[in-house]
Amino acid sequence: MYTSDRAVMLGTYILENQATVRAAAKKYGISKSTVHKDVSERLPYIQPELAGQVHAVLLKNKQERHIRGGMATKKKYAQLRQAHHKSEE
Repeated sequence: MYTSDRAVMLGTYILENQATVRAAAKKYGISKSTVHKDVSERLPYIQPELAGQVHAVLLKNKQERHIRGGMATKKKYAQLRQAHHKSEE
């Protein structure tokens, strides 16, 4: 697969699924660095309009990152509390 084709494929996936760089990397079995380079450096030369839309999704994801992290921490400690309560029974 050509790099330009991959960049368009990744950009389309991110846009359609409102996906993170990490999710796109996992979906296609490539590194986060490759995904980021493709959509932020290569895609603007190939399809500028798609690149702009993908950039907006990535900015939104970046702004929400702290919320997802907080939710993950909350879930972790809820599970620990639940396991602790079961062990006391």
